[in-house]
Amino acid sequence: MASPAAVKKVLVPITAGSEPVEAFVPIAVLRRAGADVTVAAAGAGAGADLRVHAMYGVTVVADASVADCADASYDLVALPGGVPGAENLGGCAALESIVRRQALGGGLYAAICAAPPLALARWGLLNGVKATAHPAFVDKFPAEVAAVDANVVVDGRVVTGRGPAPAMEFALALVEHLYGKDKVDEIAKSMMVRYEPGYAFKELNPVQWQCSGTPKVLIPVANGSEEVEVLVTVDVLRRANADVVVASVEGGAKVVVARHGTRIVADALLDAAVAAGQQFDLVIVPGGMPGAKTLAGTEALVALLKAHAAAGRAYGAIGAATAEVLEPHGLLEGKKATTCAAMVDPSECGSRVVVDGNLATSSSPGTAMEFALAVVEKLLGPEAAREVAEALLFV
Repeated sequence: MASPAAVKKVLVPITAGSEPVEAFVPIAVLRRAGADVTVAAAGAGAGADLRVHAMYGVTVVADASVADCADASYDLVALPGGVPGAENLGGCAALESIVRRQALGGGLYAAICAAPPLALARWGLLNGVKATAHPAFVDKFPAEVAAVDANVVVDGRVVTGRGPAPAMEFALALVEHLYGKDKVDEIAKSMMVRYEPGYAFKELNPVQWQCSGTPKVLIPVANGSEEVEVLVTVDVLRRANADVVVASVEGGAKVVVARHGTRIVADALLDAAVAAGQQFDLVIVPGGMPGAKTLAGTEALVALLKAHAAAGRAYGAIGAATAEVLEPHGLLEGKKATTCAAMVDPSECGSRVVVDGNLATSSSPGTAMEFALAVVEKLLGPEAAREVAEALLFV
């Protein structure tokens, strides 16, 4: 009997100012593939506080510090971008030592957005290599690097990516290196990945969403919530300058462990956020199991969603949350919606994003960016949505 294949070990360093989409989409995708991913805080000493404040107000708890990982061996080391995150990674001597050892040993290493020029090229690890980067940072490549205008570039044992929107494509390129094309196809199908840039949504019964001034958005989270759906939505909405509150429903715990192990630090506890009397313009319920079931059983959240529906204020759900949270509580009555599980409306099963009046729904983690941009358009208009899409390189 053949012995099982060894688990692939991956290191993803993060630091202050890392870009959430570029960090946590690859982390979630690689964990879906079966990789043992260590999220390591760069700049933190061994045994230090592992909370990391990424871009757009996203705070997570890393698994270890980069210093803790100095002597370990990895099948892949992948660096996210972000500003000043990429520069901070480039200035981390302990991380440089790890990646340099990876390169010298013929191991796989990767970076996305600003990290190829500000970290890998800074260390001389892209000399003679074809690579890509965010258009705003391509001119930071030294002459020794052959810059390529592409979403993802694979040159031997080096993989580079352009930016947030191509982060899924970048992540799947890493999966292909580690596990092969069949695994990529399996994950892409389950996540409903679409490689083409640009977003669109199906709209029925158009209404003007209520929003005066800065949009106030509530995103409740629980243990088991799908981190891609949470963090992509938060990233996009905060890029649009929305006031987003990520609220934990897990008793007194503000740190929730998402479906694929990301430890997200919520901004508030749901009871406190609701009790504060703040009126939200939009409530978005993420999917992921068992998180969606927990959210469905949270009385304060259900009451808030029902109040929104009754008052004509906007609410929405992604993935399993449509079927697990909205449908059982009558929040889809008379509405068209899409979801990834137990299709509550088979007529919309092929739709990636559906907006019906004051309700927005989306299918899966692979549609989260399209969903978030549709929400931005409904709250702030198409020009605002296009501006954010351009910043994401999703055009």
